[in-house]
Amino acid sequence: MDTDRKADDLSELLPDRPLTPEQKERLNQALAEMVPIEERRRLELLLLVRMKQHKGELEKMLKIMNDHWTYEDHFYRFYHCSFKVYSAQNTTEQAVKLLRHLLPERGLNKMFEQIVREGTGKEFQFEHNQQWEHHTRPMLEAFSHAKFMVEMAVRYADLPAPPQPMPSGWAAFLYLYDLR
Repeated sequence: MDTDRKADDLSELLPDRPLTPEQKERLNQALAEMVPIEERRRLELLLLVRMKQHKGELEKMLKIMNDHWTYEDHFYRFYHCSFKVYSAQNTTEQAVKLLRHLLPERGLNKMFEQIVREGTGKEFQFEHNQQWEHHTRPMLEAFSHAKFMVEMAVRYADLPAPPQPMPSGWAAFLYLYDLR
């Protein structure tokens, strides 16, 4: 597919009802961000090479994220309504930094970035106790998404080549870099 196409050029693929301006903008943005197949293959291979190069760091991060005092304790602190759940943000930020380092040529997926943005950079304030879930649940969501991506990087780092057909975890990991 030609990546320079606009939403107006795709009328044969669109629903019978016209798109809203917001839908049209989102479609145009998605089309503009599409990566040509040859470039996508190159970046996927590069990502796989870097996963191998950084496998030790990835394994170390996954070990930290799976540790009792990280994984289990963060969730316990959430349900216990303890301010100590705020420390989950540090681990999330470290994991995201490592994930960015794997393929700095590409930004991270916008949905992932939003989840991370909503779940990091927060400081405990006593008033947060009044809306505990609102303030703290995004921290665990961001942690969980980052942990999943690190786990997929470790799981698939030893692939000899990008797999076809694609396992779901590999496909999800590629979405992190918008390569799917």
